[in-house]
Amino acid sequence: MHAEPQNQPPEKRKENRPYFCYIPSKKGFFVGLLLKVLFFRIKLDPTLTKSLKNLEKSGIVVFVNKYKSKFDFLFYHTRLKHEKLPYPVIGFDYRFIFYQPFRRLAKGVLFYARHLYTHRKFPNPYAAHFYKKSLLNGESGIISLIEEKGLHRRMVESRTDPVDYLIEMQKTINEPIYLVPQLILYDKAPQSRQLPVIDLLFGTKERPGRIRRLYMILTNPKKIIIEAAKPINLRDYLEQKEVREHSQKNQAVFLRRHLLAQINRHRQSITGPALKSREEIMEEVLTNPEMQRTIISYAAEKQKPIHDAQKEAAGYLDEIASDYSQRIVEMFDMGLRWTMRMMFDGMVIDYDGLNRIKQQSQKGPTILIPCHKSHLDYLILSYVFYHNNMPTPHIAAGKNLSFWPLGPIFRGGGAFFLRRSFKGEPLYPKIFSAYLYKILDEGFHVEFFIEGGRSRTGKLLAPKIGFLNLLWEAYLKSNWDDMYFVPVFIGYDRVLEEKAYVHELSGGKKTPENLKNIFKARKVLRKKYGKIYINFETPISLKEYFERLEIDFSKLSKEDQKERCYRFGEKIISAINGQSVITPYAIVAGALLNCSRKRIYYKQLMETMETYMNYLENKRTKLADTLFIDRQSTIDYVMDTFTANKYIDRSAPHKNAFPPPNPIIKVHESKRPNLEFYKNNGIIHFIPGAYTALAILALDAFQFQSSGVHPHYAFLKDFFQLEFIFDPDDEIEKAVRKNIKAFIDDALLMPHPVMPDTYNLTSSGFRKLQFFAEFLAAYFDSYWVVLNFFMRYTDKSIFDIKDPIKKIQAMGNRMFKRQEITHIEGLSRINYKNAVSYFTQHGLINPETDREKLDYFVKETQFYMRLLSH
Repeated sequence: MHAEPQNQPPEKRKENRPYFCYIPSKKGFFVGLLLKVLFFRIKLDPTLTKSLKNLEKSGIVVFVNKYKSKFDFLFYHTRLKHEKLPYPVIGFDYRFIFYQPFRRLAKGVLFYARHLYTHRKFPNPYAAHFYKKSLLNGESGIISLIEEKGLHRRMVESRTDPVDYLIEMQKTINEPIYLVPQLILYDKAPQSRQLPVIDLLFGTKERPGRIRRLYMILTNPKKIIIEAAKPINLRDYLEQKEVREHSQKNQAVFLRRHLLAQINRHRQSITGPALKSREEIMEEVLTNPEMQRTIISYAAEKQKPIHDAQKEAAGYLDEIASDYSQRIVEMFDMGLRWTMRMMFDGMVIDYDGLNRIKQQSQKGPTILIPCHKSHLDYLILSYVFYHNNMPTPHIAAGKNLSFWPLGPIFRGGGAFFLRRSFKGEPLYPKIFSAYLYKILDEGFHVEFFIEGGRSRTGKLLAPKIGFLNLLWEAYLKSNWDDMYFVPVFIGYDRVLEEKAYVHELSGGKKTPENLKNIFKARKVLRKKYGKIYINFETPISLKEYFERLEIDFSKLSKEDQKERCYRFGEKIISAINGQSVITPYAIVAGALLNCSRKRIYYKQLMETMETYMNYLENKRTKLADTLFIDRQSTIDYVMDTFTANKYIDRSAPHKNAFPPPNPIIKVHESKRPNLEFYKNNGIIHFIPGAYTALAILALDAFQFQSSGVHPHYAFLKDFFQLEFIFDPDDEIEKAVRKNIKAFIDDALLMPHPVMPDTYNLTSSGFRKLQFFAEFLAAYFDSYWVVLNFFMRYTDKSIFDIKDPIKKIQAMGNRMFKRQEITHIEGLSRINYKNAVSYFTQHGLINPETDREKLDYFVKETQFYMRLLSH
């Protein structure tokens, strides 16, 4: 096959020869009506329509499907034409005789008969360059990669390969040809390893027969999924070095393989891998030669019979393994849809981020890492993935959730269970690690919560790296090209467990998860909890992360590995924080807690919130949509909610003033911890401003240089390193510079007109800096309580004291009653634990021998607390 050189497309004119591989836009009335009835209830993927609109302006569009199917051709032809998108009219190696209008059919019969009589063979659209001329005239076509006897015709009969034809055509023109791999799925359930009888009789769901396809179209068109993989620019593809150096025939082979792989990968990004039974997965884990050597070694070490060790390993695996079932997933979907309607006002989903995950997941194992604020988090991502044509993940869940009868149901939804600690069980972590590797190697997404448990404080907790370390080990021993970590923010206007969290933080016992407490919690279904917000960070490539470190991770010591892993965990926590959404509840709660301790006027509260909003908008923080649509009404609604919950009281400043022109607001002291939870939902975005504000106040001058701010900022960032997690690679100087700019934009500061890097505090700036610094006040109270504990027990190591947190809790309550600390929300078990961890990590273990360190921290804490008490 030789194509004539063609550097520029000729003048566009319609090719008139009536080949039957061409379907005209105008068809007979009954044919057109039939196609509309069949196809118009099937929805198109919005990403596909957007992509095709862009491609139409850039070059020639050729659709690619895996299997040759006239149905697929007619679907794309009909639906895409209706959407005014590029649509195929030419089918390479297709023949549409009965779909032609009568006049064109008659012309075609005469044309084929005349050609057969004259040339003793049927006309060949390849030899006549019909395909090329039609494509250059602005029409679109479709090619199929797999067809019955297609390989025989190309390799034995030496007929023209449409892929080869397009490659040669591309080499003769400047305009790029875009190959758009298409996918039609009739069910997003994963394939089973064993074909049921219905698949043997009527075709699989991937490639159904005519009867099954027609049945599915007529009975449930909403389940049919139409998507496209990433388009290939054929011109760019041929210019790649590894492609360019091969012959054209080999280029066609490589391109066909690449297109097939792309379609298959995209299909798996929707359905997930082919399902194996739970028993099959468990057997493959336990019979793996490496696992057998581990069990034999364990038996020898513990002097146990081999069969006892095997039984123990099987018991651990039975405790761990999921039992994924599409029916259970669909059952969860039904329940969650009802729950969402009853309890929430909708979900705000980052669809661009979701599409990024879908594309990236085709390149390697994908690990989803959401924040953890509610038990609902276990279900939210699966719900979102299921409704956006993505496979639901396997979820690492605590063993406390494996109770009957919900444990088996959770397993069916993809949950696998792990213990909180692996200590004392040398075989258990090896079994768990092997199972984790297996499900990743099978191609499942894995979801886990890097904080370890639910955050009771509202803000993200420091990373727990045990599970993360197992994932690193799995990657290092695998043949996977890469592994992708996706930080995910899941946020709520209000959480279901708010009351329980406040109870636990103040020293109350955690309510255990069991069926009895599930039924007790059913009353939450009668309340409304606002919106749910879901954002996705760009997937983080572990391969690229290791390459940036320029080290061989496998050669590091255990301690160095833990340190690197923890820093990676901090990056993930920081990335989740970067995707977090500030809700109106967080803004209002922050302003209420940070203003006057006794009473506050409504206008003063609004001024504080305006200062906070200006700061957030300057930093381009993600805000809830309600703060843009109608900010004032939204704030008033939140105030009404807080009033109804008896967190605050509102009253007129003067009697008989109705409606109150500037009502007085009083926060109930006992409800401050409830408001603290809401404040903490957005606090991370204010902390850099709080550090900067307190550092400026510490300089005690109306004129200062930014270099003087850096030491205070560095101390505060280090002091609260377990409370507020930032990317370890963030630079202090850069953070201070950004915050000073935000303060200048809101007239808190003014740059000196002459002196560089020098700033003046404005008349309103001092007061507004206090608004920001106050975000740290409750945390200083918590840490001050812990320092008092160290001063009280000077003769003992913290590790020699029985239940120190309980004693610290009691001491904090006494200090609050004596007004030595002023924030009841500072009486937090989590804050106490973080403070103890920080001080012990910094060498303060025995106050008697570490007196110098104790005096240093006491001095610094008192200094900043005095600034906050002004």
